Amino acid sequence: MNTKVLTAHVPIPLAEKIDQIAARMERSRGWIVKQALSAWVDQEEERRRMTLEGMADVDAGQAIEHQSVLAWAESLSTDKPLAVPR
Repeated sequence: MNTKVLTAHVPIPLAEKIDQIAARMERSRGWIVKQALSAWVDQEEERRRMTLEGMADVDAGQAIEHQSVLAWAESLSTDKPLAVPR
């Protein structure tokens, strides 16, 4: 696999935590950073996918009115909660 070196300035407390984790796991600092960055990128890609999916639902008219959701949420603390709005 080809690689590319990236440089970033991180606060000293964060760098120290990375070093502690690397030592505890007997891994390199680079391995720890690569794992963290990979997880963050995956999370951001999933967030974007879900956002686009939600926007497509709204554009298609597949949304629940705010007032319906609010009424349902408020009913959850009562003796007779409403059904989940659809």
